[in-house]
Amino acid sequence: MIRLRDITKSYGKGAAATKVLRGVSLDVEQGELLALVGQSGSGKSTLLNIIGGLDMPDSGSVEVLGIDTLKAGETKRAHLRNTSIGFVFQAFNLLDHLTVHGNVIIPASFSKDSKDVEARGHDALRRVGLSDYAKRRPGELSGGQKQRVAIARALFGSPKLLLCDEPTGNLDSETGKGVIDFFRELNAKDGVTLVIVTHERRVSSIAKRVIAMRDGAIVETSDDELHAQAGPA
Repeated sequence: MIRLRDITKSYGKGAAATKVLRGVSLDVEQGELLALVGQSGSGKSTLLNIIGGLDMPDSGSVEVLGIDTLKAGETKRAHLRNTSIGFVFQAFNLLDHLTVHGNVIIPASFSKDSKDVEARGHDALRRVGLSDYAKRRPGELSGGQKQRVAIARALFGSPKLLLCDEPTGNLDSETGKGVIDFFRELNAKDGVTLVIVTHERRVSSIAKRVIAMRDGAIVETSDDELHAQAGPA
């Protein structure tokens, strides 16, 4: 499903350039639940953005769902993101002037497929347990409810791949547990492939595979070191 080879990425130019990724290679199979752990600045989020086509590497090769995203044009990458990849971020990125349902169906604005938009939006809210909140505004929701709306928006297009960047970072323990349980169920029952960047052991503990990054590279670590890099439970 995902095939990365020798990915490098730097920000800045010349002597001021900062190397963020240093020859990263990674394969992710369909149906995996993978956690990327490591300290801030290790390159996790940059790698996730490259997988999702939100950023481009300086060198290397990227294949996602059978598409060479470096050779594909931006139009094709945008289509891939809109039809096959869902994104969930630490910041919920909801629009306060829209209803909950309006936020969920935003991806339809970037798609030519306008079929059953209303019904698909309500179905996505049902899947995250927020059917009764469709007409509310984000300002009326708790942090956990906002994150569930963000997840519903990510699920709107029935993605095969869900990319999550610190999805429980703004949530308390109990609320975060609900989101984690939902990710586990989504992977187990629906077969959605998940790649989750996290500092939290409670998130990495549900992963089928944990990859540790340090200084822009994937590193070999023991289970104890993986737990340490994932942070507190």
